[in-house]
Amino acid sequence: MLASLYLAFTDYNLFRDPQWIGLENFQRLFDDPRFIQSSKVTAIYVLVGTPVKLVAALAVAMLLNVASRGQGAYRSIFYAPSLIGASVSIAIVWKAMFSDDGIVDTVQQFFGFGPGGWVGDPSMTMPMMILLAVWQFGAPMVIFLAGLKQVPAELYEAASVDGAGPVRKFLRITLPMLSPVIFFNLLLETINAFQVFSSAFIISGGTGGPAGSTLFYTLYLYIKGFTDFQMGYASAMAWVLVVVVGIITAIFFKTSKTWVHYSGEAK
Repeated sequence: MLASLYLAFTDYNLFRDPQWIGLENFQRLFDDPRFIQSSKVTAIYVLVGTPVKLVAALAVAMLLNVASRGQGAYRSIFYAPSLIGASVSIAIVWKAMFSDDGIVDTVQQFFGFGPGGWVGDPSMTMPMMILLAVWQFGAPMVIFLAGLKQVPAELYEAASVDGAGPVRKFLRITLPMLSPVIFFNLLLETINAFQVFSSAFIISGGTGGPAGSTLFYTLYLYIKGFTDFQMGYASAMAWVLVVVVGIITAIFFKTSKTWVHYSGEAK
């Protein structure tokens, strides 16, 4: 990290010694349209993909929290995508599914939505990437499930006696009791979303296309560092990402005091 911090203030192309240029790399960032594009693409992915993924994880966790036969097998099945979802092989499969004449294209033509794969459509690549992220909801699901197990059954029984329905129980009991777990998952998944790389690299062929729709921040950082050999510029990008994620993390912790409630804490 210290080495990259030094390189962020230099002109370095991997083949010759770094040359000190001060803040020039950071100044160039905001005049770089592809940097702006990569920031927008990543922001949309984080703001949309993270909440949808957490909602899906919580919904499935609540379903699995009901005692039933084969519960362990169901948990394993739902968790499996999180183990393999970030792999290159899954990204290749995902690209094949959403390409022209892929299974998704075939199904949408069957229902009369017209031909055309999502991979080559700039308006559909972001939904495709978000679906891939949401499909990997297993890790937050397991954490939500552990949190649900800690909610005292007596609270639900008392609420039932008072005439509370499922929605009111969820809003008044489940969500407040799960707020520390929600905070934990929200923080981790937000940080992870900022770092998406392998799936974007494979699906776009390492270019960020079509029309920059999959030019995620870390992919552009990789392109500048290892394709354009502008390692100083890439290091500056890396440190901007560190600062942004640090600020967002600080905001999460600061605002958590207003909505995260820990069992037994003084009011």
